[in-house]
Amino acid sequence: MTQTQDAITFTPAKLALKVIPPIAVFGAVLLAPTPDGLTPQGQRALAVMALAVVLWATETVPIAVTGIVGIVLLVLVKGVPGVEEALYGFGQPVTYFLVGILTLGLAVQRSGLAERMAVYLIQLAGGSPRLLYVQMLVSFAALTFALPSASTRGVIMVHVYEQVMAHWQIPRESPLSKSVMMAMGSLNRLGSTALLAGGITPVVASSLLGDFSWTRWFVLMAMPFYTILFFGGIALFFFYRSGFDLKPAPVGNLLQTGPMSLAEKKAAAIALGTALLWFTDFAHGLPPAVPALIAMGIILLPGIGLLSWRDFEQNLGWSNFFVIATSLSLAQALVASGAAAWFADTLVGSVGGLRGSPYLLLLALAGASAFVRLMMPNISGYLAFLIPVAMSTGQSLGLNPLVCGLTVVVVGDAVVFYPAGSTASVFIFQRADIKSQEVFRFGLIMTAIAIAVVFLILPYWNLAGEGLVP
Repeated sequence: MTQTQDAITFTPAKLALKVIPPIAVFGAVLLAPTPDGLTPQGQRALAVMALAVVLWATETVPIAVTGIVGIVLLVLVKGVPGVEEALYGFGQPVTYFLVGILTLGLAVQRSGLAERMAVYLIQLAGGSPRLLYVQMLVSFAALTFALPSASTRGVIMVHVYEQVMAHWQIPRESPLSKSVMMAMGSLNRLGSTALLAGGITPVVASSLLGDFSWTRWFVLMAMPFYTILFFGGIALFFFYRSGFDLKPAPVGNLLQTGPMSLAEKKAAAIALGTALLWFTDFAHGLPPAVPALIAMGIILLPGIGLLSWRDFEQNLGWSNFFVIATSLSLAQALVASGAAAWFADTLVGSVGGLRGSPYLLLLALAGASAFVRLMMPNISGYLAFLIPVAMSTGQSLGLNPLVCGLTVVVVGDAVVFYPAGSTASVFIFQRADIKSQEVFRFGLIMTAIAIAVVFLILPYWNLAGEGLVP
């Protein structure tokens, strides 16, 4: 049942049970005595964020509606000086950068180019389940350059892999089928976050961490996320290792592709041109949003592009736009009001004894990030709440704030604890009949891998100019 359908069938009692807890949290924070060091404006901003966090965690209302409610409340309770500050996120280039890359991904999907690329990759595996698994992991990174959205890739690839499993006569409850579907639900998006154009997580995170060029983000984030993808793939292989002993027939005759259509050629040219502009931003200095908007303009040109305006309006996924814009506004309200700094000071007091041990401090931050992620399935809410706090905490403790913020991103985005952790995940896990217990167990394994990788790549970050201690 969809969220809209669920809302329609609510009885007053059920609605009250869902709405009362977030309202109670909001009221408790708003009406509590103002703690020392926290301004009244900061307390009001913190109350609004607390409400948003609970709503995002429980998904009582659609996540975009939660963001809009938060914006309205910031103005009504004076958590920000005025409406201009409340709408801060809607004026940020990164919000329109996301619209551009979503448009590019939609064009690649509609043209048929994305499915063609997926088929080519599967054909390379021949008839070996192990090679099929390896090429799938590689495709998570490779396809990101043409199709940034992990959700879109998952929706396309799940059908292609289902054809393979059916051709091999492998039931969906078998270990091999589950390993493929679990990888698409849990590991697929890791390839996206390595790129600044990879979807909602890097877009939100980069805007909260500071201004990033496309290449700078790739330099700092490709190494940790590709490393997590590698070790996560190994862990998942052993998780379902009994399924890889099969020797089914090749799939070359099953997955056939004809000549490239004109639409596919156009999509390939636009995607390659946009990627080239992103890769060469060190030379021309264009912000990442500009190539994305150039691609969007070309795609929507009548007679030349690939999408009509009606297609763009109806299929873009506008909730992403509102989630990002409102997340940025809420995070900025925490920072501007001093609430983030106060929260950070509170955390500093609890780990003050570790001040002389930067690695232990980072371990405590990584553990806290994993706990918050467990409580908050929505990645945008997690990032908007925790990145400002982590950076303020790191600065207070003498750590590099950017490294602290990057740690929050790496630990939080490496894990899916629940089947409903993202749109693509719930779709894939339901089709594969993967139980929530399996998802949660693998989420715990991925948490350990992500924290270990953070410490493993600290020397690399140091070489890239971002040491743990500035």
